[in-house]
Amino acid sequence: MAATRREFGTLVAAAGAAVAMPAVWRSAHGQGAPIRIGTTISKTGALSATKSTLTGLELWRDDVNKAGGLLGRPVELVTYDDQSAVAQIPSLFSKLVDIDKVDVLVSPYGAGLSAPLMPFIKQRDLFTIGMFALAGNDATRHDKFFHSAPWGPDSKINWARGFFDVAKQNGCSRIAVLSADVEFAKTAAGGAEQIAAEYGMTVVYKQSYPPATNDFSSILRNIKAQTPDAVFVCSYPPDSTALVRGLSEVGIGDSVKLFGGAMVGTQYASLLTSLGPALNGIVSFALYAPEPTMANTEMTAFLSRYEKVAAEQGLDPLGFYIPPFAYVAGQLIAAAVTGAGSLDKAAMAKVLHETEVKTIAGPARFNAIGDWTERRVLMVQFRDIKGKDVEQFRQPGRQVILDPPSLRSGELVAPLAKARSS
Repeated sequence: MAATRREFGTLVAAAGAAVAMPAVWRSAHGQGAPIRIGTTISKTGALSATKSTLTGLELWRDDVNKAGGLLGRPVELVTYDDQSAVAQIPSLFSKLVDIDKVDVLVSPYGAGLSAPLMPFIKQRDLFTIGMFALAGNDATRHDKFFHSAPWGPDSKINWARGFFDVAKQNGCSRIAVLSADVEFAKTAAGGAEQIAAEYGMTVVYKQSYPPATNDFSSILRNIKAQTPDAVFVCSYPPDSTALVRGLSEVGIGDSVKLFGGAMVGTQYASLLTSLGPALNGIVSFALYAPEPTMANTEMTAFLSRYEKVAAEQGLDPLGFYIPPFAYVAGQLIAAAVTGAGSLDKAAMAKVLHETEVKTIAGPARFNAIGDWTERRVLMVQFRDIKGKDVEQFRQPGRQVILDPPSLRSGELVAPLAKARSS
């Protein structure tokens, strides 16, 4: 029998709490078979920096088991290393479903690795939580797929809309768009052009570059010659690093108020501590920042626990980007199972489609294809960074939230030249 609304709220709070209440198992032999959650983790390969996904899931598993499990049954994680390779995904997930007999799936990290999974889960009608699979269900439209990250509806276009909202608020009308020649960046750049047109802005410069580019001096000079107000950048960690260093060397001109937007890498401690003060003035996306407007005891408690594990395992010491949303993935599973009172996939999906779920990242509601109904992607401006000590990035005022308005902790410092020198 499904839980009542009141019982459901109580059970979700117990199952998903950041610090679980102590519980005594009835007995090892008295428990039912474990509820098995299957996924792949990029422990090796180009995406190995995302392996902290597993830490977030493990912290949730430990919490839920300490609180008595789900439906009185312990939770077990079944994982394989996908080696960051798309070719590994079909066979590994077939194994999880057909041999390991998992009850629930969590997608691999990112849209690229998740793409070959989507037809499989649609065909098999499987309940799945997406891990950073941006716009991953837009084409498949599987009704039992739910994102753990708050990209919002129509995320293929809208996930970085906040950059253009800030640009519009600050009188920007001339936009330059710079993107790596890879799928994610090209998609982001295409969305940027659509939003710019919607806002009546003119794209005065558009350029893609090979992903191995490490010298942006000529591109930056070309952008400078077009005197844009804002430069929207869609880059990956190596080119994000090279671009920021290029800015320090050749500049971008006095016209630019806003630079950044979709710069992957600025969410990780390794890049932040590598670039240090060179980041000042840059605007990029984030999903969490330690600003007063995001103060949340559950998130603070989670990050405190994560940091201890990260120090032991050599993971990203901050853990702001991926680990919390792996924990959220677990909380969504807990809410679905507890609310349905069973592992019936249709009933679980019905719960998430109809119920607001409390998570460490805030309340989550979902549309028909599992997008968060409220986009909660942050645009932050790096400020007052001195030296390369990681501890400063845990302090407020270093990643000032410009958007969304509900979480804003400060206004844009512009022009960019001023923000970089202040």
